[in-house]
Amino acid sequence: MSLFDRIWRSNFLIRFRSWEYWPFLAVYWPVFIYWLWLSLRARSLFYFTASNPGIENGGMLGESKIKILDEIDDSLIPKTIYIKKDAPIKEVALQVQESFKKYPIICKPDVGERGWKVEKIKSDKELEVYNQNIAVDYIIQEFLTEPMEMGVFYYRYPSESKGIVSSVVIKEMLTLVGNGKSSIEELILANDRAKLQWNTLKVRYQNQLNNILEQDQKMELVAIGNHSRGTKFLSGNHLINQKLIDAFDQISKQLKGFYFGRFDIKVQSVDDLYDGKIKIMELNGAGSEPAHIYHPGSSLWSAYKAIFHHWKVLFKISVANHKLGVPYLSFKEGLATYKKISSEGKL
Repeated sequence: MSLFDRIWRSNFLIRFRSWEYWPFLAVYWPVFIYWLWLSLRARSLFYFTASNPGIENGGMLGESKIKILDEIDDSLIPKTIYIKKDAPIKEVALQVQESFKKYPIICKPDVGERGWKVEKIKSDKELEVYNQNIAVDYIIQEFLTEPMEMGVFYYRYPSESKGIVSSVVIKEMLTLVGNGKSSIEELILANDRAKLQWNTLKVRYQNQLNNILEQDQKMELVAIGNHSRGTKFLSGNHLINQKLIDAFDQISKQLKGFYFGRFDIKVQSVDDLYDGKIKIMELNGAGSEPAHIYHPGSSLWSAYKAIFHHWKVLFKISVANHKLGVPYLSFKEGLATYKKISSEGKL
């Protein structure tokens, strides 16, 4: 590789060329200014906590995943169990055996953001290590095998009976495709998205790095559909139609006090998506993003248009709920909550 290529494909320039890799604050600083303006209008820094009365703090600060999932019909969610921190591994292993029968399973903190400590667990030993290293309550879910993983953003104004699906993202897991010549290490380092995950991947696949994938053979490197883990987010907004809106109207109205957020789902097919035959892994409230903005090559300007639109909608829904009697979180309560979750590393 030439000197130019080494510089051009350095991790710094890969990130610099594509805003989707930029640090959160580098992208979101204009949004913070807009939030302050909306806060002045609402006379509350934490106005967004009124957006979803049925979700703790509206789904922006320290909400419990299990409490949200408990409000959703069992037919729409994967089998899920709740584990207290410091639970003895023998008790955890027994619950896993009784509930899931087999591996793999998914472990994730009950409170946490942006894929923090979400792991696919494939054995008793991996479960033991996870249980030892997690310092907070967590949940365990069955590993879903539906081939399509998506995020569907839905909102509805409190005074209206019909909502809007404003964003659909299709998640493409970080995957290598073999050419019959290159080793796994070479394929990783030749792929910009995978190269950025090299420090993690070289440890996870340390015994396979010299293996050669056959022509067109696929190897999924990361099973967790999170952007920070290398998942490619593709816009699925072309799938939005009245049938999709009707399906999520029906699902959302089953959830008391839900008006704004993103469903992270798995589904067998687009037809099943339109029929509402989905599995909801998580429902994220006020802190959700319209994740289609991360489609490779999309402009930062188009992302801002979508983000600002959703913050405006969040404001309108929150104010409308407040007029109906839903309180805003006080400044003292909000600051205490923020400090707590920040100190635990969940943000």
